[in-house]
Amino acid sequence: MGTARDLMIVAMDAATSREVTQGDLSLGLAGAELIDLLGGEVVTLDGDRIVSRLAPPLDDPLLDRAATALVRDKPYEPIEDWLWRRGRGLAQEYSTVLEEEGLVARPRGSWLPFRGSTWPAPVESPARQRARHRRATDEPVLAVLAAAVGVRDEVPEDLPEPDDAPQAVLAAVVDAVTELGAVRRRRAIEDEAFSNVWRAP
Repeated sequence: MGTARDLMIVAMDAATSREVTQGDLSLGLAGAELIDLLGGEVVTLDGDRIVSRLAPPLDDPLLDRAATALVRDKPYEPIEDWLWRRGRGLAQEYSTVLEEEGLVARPRGSWLPFRGSTWPAPVESPARQRARHRRATDEPVLAVLAAAVGVRDEVPEDLPEPDDAPQAVLAAVVDAVTELGAVRRRRAIEDEAFSNVWRAP
């Protein structure tokens, strides 16, 4: 549990040296939440579909919101659909909650490269220490998520593979981030072509 929070914290830590887009990070956070829900036995996977279970309220309000957002009726929701639906605006939601909890603070006059938005930075806390430890020790799930959203470079080749269910989620996150990147490139090409038409004599 806590994978989504840890991903957000390491992303904010890395934001001073890397450009991490909100869209990529939001998809990664949605995947991290799903992995946490799997770990807490709140959900299981039936192929690529998310099957929810009855569970008491969770200690983490963000994860509790994720559990509340689950589709509980058959044929259930594919992992990919969950990532896009739950991930919409999720990075901003995490930023807001972590700031309210005092785990991050917004430095004055500091612009972090999240697509031109001012984002808070983590403060020293047990939460930050845990996230940094997981990153420093190349914990497999966090390492793959961090690489997928651009927080770090490729993961080590000898990194142990996660269990099947988390591995399925991680693969879906990588695919979704790749798809989002392709959409961005296509839009950039179309915008450039449109601009060239108007600049032509």
